[in-house]
Amino acid sequence: MLLGLALPTFGTDAHAEGIGTMSRTAEELGYDSLWTGDRVLAPRSPSAPYPSGDGVMPRAYENHMDPLTSLAFAAASTTRVRLGTSTLNGLWHAPLMLARALTTLDVLSRGRLDVGLGQGWMPDEYTAVGVPWEGRGARLEETLDVLESYWTKDEFAHRGPLFTVPGTVVGLKPEQRSGPPVLLAAFSPAGLRRVARRAAGWLPVAMPLVPLMGMWRTVTEEALKAGRDPDALRMALRVNPTLTDVPTDPEKVPGAGTLDQYVDYARCRRGGRPRTLHRLRAVARHPGRTPRHGGALPRGRTERLTERLGQVQCRGQVLDGFPDPVAQSMCVEYVLGGGQYRRQRTSARGSLRLAARSTVRLPLRTTARSQAPTAAGSRTW
Repeated sequence: MLLGLALPTFGTDAHAEGIGTMSRTAEELGYDSLWTGDRVLAPRSPSAPYPSGDGVMPRAYENHMDPLTSLAFAAASTTRVRLGTSTLNGLWHAPLMLARALTTLDVLSRGRLDVGLGQGWMPDEYTAVGVPWEGRGARLEETLDVLESYWTKDEFAHRGPLFTVPGTVVGLKPEQRSGPPVLLAAFSPAGLRRVARRAAGWLPVAMPLVPLMGMWRTVTEEALKAGRDPDALRMALRVNPTLTDVPTDPEKVPGAGTLDQYVDYARCRRGGRPRTLHRLRAVARHPGRTPRHGGALPRGRTERLTERLGQVQCRGQVLDGFPDPVAQSMCVEYVLGGGQYRRQRTSARGSLRLAARSTVRLPLRTTARSQAPTAAGSRTW
């Protein structure tokens, strides 16, 4: 099982000290990865509702950092943790420039980059960067073509419907052979097929396990049709939980629930080796400062959180409350995250002290957040 943290690149905690402290502390405590998100606009009245909760975009997006620059800063502060984007809206960049930026980051981090690509949800941002909202799927396909050629060929040229790259020598190569892993956020049938055909894995968001595993089954079936090994694909599931003291209705999980309910949500089984990723989305706090959104969790509960999640074994387990065929289909790569996006008052359970060794407080400011096509049926998941 892998545990990771999202860097504070949104809101009032998006600054050099916050990112540096988070990065160093996460590595010291044994976490495996650090992640960034991507925004370029925060309009008061966006042209499309925010794809979660009440549809209102969190105001923390008004202060947003560049995701790749933030990861480069984190890379300079660490030596071991993986560095990922969840997600980077790659279509806002010319493919050749994106290839150079990602390759540079993989070189500077000594091969620690995971590239998570998404297409965003707000047409306003496409307007702002001069990229058409229509035809996003075709644009992504061609972007992937350019990335693959840039990473694997010493010389290449590209001529497609959208982009032309004259013949060039490519001397800069990623540290990771064949390029950093590319994970795609997708929920439409065409998007899931693209994951199966072209990506190293899938980046979904929190939803009930039955539709989640149904979509994953689509990915694995399409991978077989494409002649790929389904067991080689990863699923990195982001969950931004609202922790409660008493169990919630099972239908509300993973939007809210007790620690035990979230552990059950993570439990699954598959025939191969377990591949699980947990990511706590949190915000670094300076020593001695009191979180604005509640105090730290009691030490015992903090340890219980990290230890219980760390002890979840995918192989041989059954998803509690879900049909056995669903449980058999795969071990989820599970991302646990507390939203740093919506400001709200929380009780003491609303923040987390990562470990007794550190005085850095990581308030979860939790709100359920599904940034993808919502649940099985709503808004085009």
